[in-house]
Amino acid sequence: MKIKTAELEGIALDWLVWCCAGGAVAYPALQGAKFVRAWRGNSAKYVHPSTEWDQGGPMIDRFGISVQKFDGSGPPERMWNAYMHEPPLRGEDEIVGPTPLVAVCRCYVADMLGHEVEVPEDILS
Repeated sequence: MKIKTAELEGIALDWLVWCCAGGAVAYPALQGAKFVRAWRGNSAKYVHPSTEWDQGGPMIDRFGISVQKFDGSGPPERMWNAYMHEPPLRGEDEIVGPTPLVAVCRCYVADMLGHEVEVPEDILS
């Protein structure tokens, strides 16, 4: 199913960040509401760059993404914006989100894949 990058959230956003960063593009392993990157024995490594600072935060420096908080007068889903200096995003200068990590992840996916992406329906539901 096609979805606008600016509307990505949750597992779909985390999975696309993982794919863009060179992770396996194969259908993701899901455990409940969590995207599982790899199994090791009985433990799993969860991938949540859109909510975990230790996973999503380093993207700011690694990919040259700037993050800025709006003045607070807009809707909550547009509280933060993120943009890349180089290479410029295709067609837009900035991407917004309800949190800095969501904005950063959306910005990265938009830069890598464009402003509309294909996501399996199971991941969106």
